[in-house]
Amino acid sequence: MRMSGISGLVRFDGRRRDQVRPVKVSRNYIKHAEGAVLIEMGDTKVICTASVEEKVPPFLKGKGTGWVTAEYAMLPRATHERSPREAVKGKQGGRTLEIQRLVGRALRSVTDMSQLGERSIWIDCDVIQADGGTRTASITGAFIALADACAVLKKRDLLKKIPLTDYLAAISVGKVGGEVMVDLAYTEDSMAEVDMNVVMTGCGRYVEVQGTAERTPFAKQDMDEFLSLGWQAIQRLTAIQKELIGALD
Repeated sequence: MRMSGISGLVRFDGRRRDQVRPVKVSRNYIKHAEGAVLIEMGDTKVICTASVEEKVPPFLKGKGTGWVTAEYAMLPRATHERSPREAVKGKQGGRTLEIQRLVGRALRSVTDMSQLGERSIWIDCDVIQADGGTRTASITGAFIALADACAVLKKRDLLKKIPLTDYLAAISVGKVGGEVMVDLAYTEDSMAEVDMNVVMTGCGRYVEVQGTAERTPFAKQDMDEFLSLGWQAIQRLTAIQKELIGALD
């Protein structure tokens, strides 16, 4: 990679270090789901579906509140080499469990469960092509699917209002070749000195920050820049969500 006096590191795809990959969202992607989108961030593609069940887990039964949870999976040939299906192995891997718990936690942080009624919304994030940032793309796309499912419930007069308190999006940030950058593609992620995922609401509140120094520890100055560039990128993503979804009411 060469250096540019204006934007620092010239990335493999020609982006600026603060620039997200092209984002495309296709709604109603799956016929039968209450909410379904295909989100594409560069070459990463994730199908996010939201399915409504008129029941809640046993620990919530009779409490008059709802539940939002998530599952995550990657197709065998989403990556450069085929990965065996976890169903064949008989158990989910640690990475899969970590990501689906993250997606569920993130979505619940902006959902008013008391307004949802005693029903559950299952979010399924299925990665059909992976090129870095699959968990962050899953969260960003899953929020749109969740909002669409809630809109369907409201249209059916099952909800008085959309039970979402804010928009929600996520982005990867990292340090590659000494430069801080956002939305790392796989090539960048595989050589990053620092790898971080930032989940934030539309009004700028943090939901979760996952960061690791892959090689050497990083300074507070780097952390400040990670969060600053992450927030700028998330604002772009929530702007796309707002254009698609409209007001949350």
